[in-house]
Amino acid sequence: MKLKDKILDLLFPRRCAVCDEIVDRPGEAVCSGCRSKIVYIKEPCCMKCGKQLKKEDQEYCGDCARIKHIYTQGTALYDYGSMADSIFRFKYAGRMEYGSFYGSELYNKRVQWLAAIRPDALIPVPVHPSRKRSRGYNQAELIAGKLSELSGIPMEASLIRRVKRTRPLKGLSHSERQNNLKRAFKISINDVKLNTIVIIDDIYTTGATIDSMAQTFMEKGVKQIYFMALAIGRGI
Repeated sequence: MKLKDKILDLLFPRRCAVCDEIVDRPGEAVCSGCRSKIVYIKEPCCMKCGKQLKKEDQEYCGDCARIKHIYTQGTALYDYGSMADSIFRFKYAGRMEYGSFYGSELYNKRVQWLAAIRPDALIPVPVHPSRKRSRGYNQAELIAGKLSELSGIPMEASLIRRVKRTRPLKGLSHSERQNNLKRAFKISINDVKLNTIVIIDDIYTTGATIDSMAQTFMEKGVKQIYFMALAIGRGI
């Protein structure tokens, strides 16, 4: 650890990204005992959205077997239940420093997935300007920024904008989410010279947000649209 980082840790001790207490090891983002509390998504998982499945011979989760998604494929890092409190603090309680931890985790656990896809750019899901002003930051952009730094894949944070202030998606059905997100996004330039992109988000639920963005990008000629999410629910 650099001297500057050591001094910062002494003056502003880091809080664990899992339990939110002061970390028991200087320089670490997570307490030694909290590492085992994180539940990572592992095989078998849905071949479309990446949800973990119960049966080895199952290819798709119930949602993806029923819904035809626009995006190409996705992957997620955590089982939502194990990191729900952490992501809530990151998103709503100003824990911006978690972004570096999350981006590093995505890189360390999904670097081979990224290498196989060879994307031209990472695209964080944008938030509406009014929401960004009240929150102070876009959590997806913080994650994508760190992932870009580690992977060398450019982040294009201003390429797509959220022009419609949508209702909170929690509690809405998939069709309600789709209606809520109609014409919610707009590409900022006329000529998008990208073939393959990865959309970065914090939580994947029904995929309505990713599909809405994917549709917007496809209309501009982007052919392969993947996503990476921090957390996802379990498939059936």
